[in-house]
Amino acid sequence: MENTFDPDLMHAIFKLVWKRRSLEREKKEGTDNLEGELGAGPSKKSRPTTANANALKLSCELVRVFITEAVQRAATIAEAEGVNKIEPTHLERILPQLLLDF
Repeated sequence: MENTFDPDLMHAIFKLVWKRRSLEREKKEGTDNLEGELGAGPSKKSRPTTANANALKLSCELVRVFITEAVQRAATIAEAEGVNKIEPTHLERILPQLLLDF
């Protein structure tokens, strides 16, 4: 199997995103929760968000394939222009179609 991203790294990235979204949600809700109404289940704030080990492995593989494909497509554009180095403009040119393909 080819090298891939570390699942612990992917989990740390996910946790960072989840934390930021939680903070944004808290800011947005503001004083709405002060009305005293409690739902039947735990609030979104108190529920821990976790990731399955298989989901982390799959996410790592998806990111690896995405980056590999981006580099290959950008290299094709650079080669067509007669350049030996991938420039940011090459990535900018392939990005719209790449995002549509994934």
